[in-house]
Amino acid sequence: MKVAVLGLGYVGFTAACCIASEGHRVVGIDVSSRKVRQVMSGTTPIIEPQVEEMLKDALAAGRFEADTSIGGHLADCDLAVVCVGTPSAADGSHNMSYIADVTRQIAAALDAPRENPLVIAYRSTFRPGTVEELVLPILEATLGNDTANRVEVVYNPEFLREGTAVKDYFQPPKIVVGTKDGKANPVMEQLNANIEAPTFNVGYRESEITKFIDNSWHAAKVAFANEIGRTCLALGVSAQQVHEIFVSDTKLNISAYYMRPGGAFGGSCLPKDVRALQHIAADTGTNLPMINSLLGSNEAHKHRLFEYAAEGLEPGARILMAGLAFKAGTDDLRESPNVDLARKLLAAGFNLEIFDPGVDATKLVGANLGYAYSQLPVLERLLVEKGHAESTEYARVVATNATIKSLTLPEGVDVRNLGTLP
Repeated sequence: MKVAVLGLGYVGFTAACCIASEGHRVVGIDVSSRKVRQVMSGTTPIIEPQVEEMLKDALAAGRFEADTSIGGHLADCDLAVVCVGTPSAADGSHNMSYIADVTRQIAAALDAPRENPLVIAYRSTFRPGTVEELVLPILEATLGNDTANRVEVVYNPEFLREGTAVKDYFQPPKIVVGTKDGKANPVMEQLNANIEAPTFNVGYRESEITKFIDNSWHAAKVAFANEIGRTCLALGVSAQQVHEIFVSDTKLNISAYYMRPGGAFGGSCLPKDVRALQHIAADTGTNLPMINSLLGSNEAHKHRLFEYAAEGLEPGARILMAGLAFKAGTDDLRESPNVDLARKLLAAGFNLEIFDPGVDATKLVGANLGYAYSQLPVLERLLVEKGHAESTEYARVVATNATIKSLTLPEGVDVRNLGTLP
């Protein structure tokens, strides 16, 4: 293939060298004439292991050239990879001027009909909706009704780390390709043919948000680790040994567990132990902003799940809640977020019934009994049997956990699963 890489910064230049090393012809485009001269002389504009050797090999083989303008370079290209910057604006948003400018230049350069559309892969990080609300309108403004015949836009986020960028290019944690219909793009499959990694072909918006989620999670991990480190310092505890213990648990701690968007946390352990750690921090004078935000974030999520459960229904509508306990198959109601949801639905005027085969109001004891009746004194009246739940017509069934699997409901029933958000 012939590939144009627009923007020879860190991401763009590394990608250009890696693509050329696989035998593709590459033309790098950058507005900096100094950078273009450097590249053409075999000097790398960045410091990164392996790229200088790859550049020199590609130049010697005639597979790499660089220019300051697009000109006619796109006429015989199969793929254009956009890697221009999206720096932060004063309000924290991304400055999209470079994206808009390069998109206009690409559109202007495609002034002749093509046998196959040019695939334009945007790798720059930008907010969900940018392809549909900025990129495509710019292309359509120039190309008009012929847009689909001349270009095909994909979004392909990169996962390169400085210092290991070449290794990360060929051994990424995943490949994400966003397309209009969420289906695979043949040109991108050809580009990535020699790379083994989980591949996700999704819509534009799902691909666009990927980097924000990844990087925010990385930041959250650093902040969490450092807050625990500060607490250990205050208590005279070895942070290194605590870290070793923590990361050894790949079943729960370093794993996909607890990472599914869905229900709020609750039960007898998580809220209690978060509050206890907050108390320890306050007692030792340790500031833990992230830990301190956890319970507030959880309360905000509980309220959003209530809004989602009740969305579009009028007060008085009959709702079945499938699952009241903190976890399906148990009768533990202590700090169950589902108890809070039931209270909110009742307070909003809905005709609520609850099915949970693990909960028998007459058999609750101890702290479980006390919590249940202090928070939901009408519990016994709300609980219904399986036969009743399956034969009654409800405006909506709200599934809070796996309890829903024990019900056989008629086809077409409006079910909202709060345990796994759509």
